[in-house]
Amino acid sequence: MNHLKSKSGSLLFYLFFVALAATGVIYAGQIKDQYPSLRIWQYTDVLWLLAGLPFLWWQQPAGLPEAYNSNNSFSRRILIPLGIGILFGLADLFIIEGFLTKEAHTSLPPYTQPFPYSLFLYGSGGFEIEVFYRLIPVTLVLLLFNNIAKGKYSNTAFWIIAVLSSLREPLEQMPSDPAWFLGYSLLTGFAMNFIQVILYRKYGFAASVTVRMGHYLIWHILNGIYIQFFVLG
Repeated sequence: MNHLKSKSGSLLFYLFFVALAATGVIYAGQIKDQYPSLRIWQYTDVLWLLAGLPFLWWQQPAGLPEAYNSNNSFSRRILIPLGIGILFGLADLFIIEGFLTKEAHTSLPPYTQPFPYSLFLYGSGGFEIEVFYRLIPVTLVLLLFNNIAKGKYSNTAFWIIAVLSSLREPLEQMPSDPAWFLGYSLLTGFAMNFIQVILYRKYGFAASVTVRMGHYLIWHILNGIYIQFFVLG
């Protein structure tokens, strides 16, 4: 019974974010004239999210928990990961807005979008990262190595893909200067991604997604709300 509950919960969890992305595309079409710099997804981007759906059925063969694993408490699946993501978001807020940003904002910075559109963009964008940086590569690697030498190298393979997948985002988004911020970005970017992949292995894909949602809630969404309504007026 718990197995079926986890399967259906995983599917609903996944489809929620697909629906969020599709709604964001519709909403963007209604407000794009009002915000010329709006970052807009296309329906093809939404369809790409569906590429991760089959991997929900391959979690257990890969030796992973169900994506939304009912065998773990809500705290382990959602609340603790959310809190971890919020801490990383607060760190970025403190460092970047407190030390790196030298002048007052005169427009929404590129890491924010107008509210409430920001909910759709960063919700679906964060989920996309988790699908293609975490769900697909980790599942594929473990599926492969579980069928080599009776899984003898699966644990080693997991730690290798954990490190590599955790390096991808900070390397792709690496700032050029100043040097101290380069170090901060690499360290915190790797740390958050590495925690995510560990939580994914322990509690399921939903835990990894929720860490990112906690981070985005603070850094992209609430930060954007503050700048939009209190700094820019």
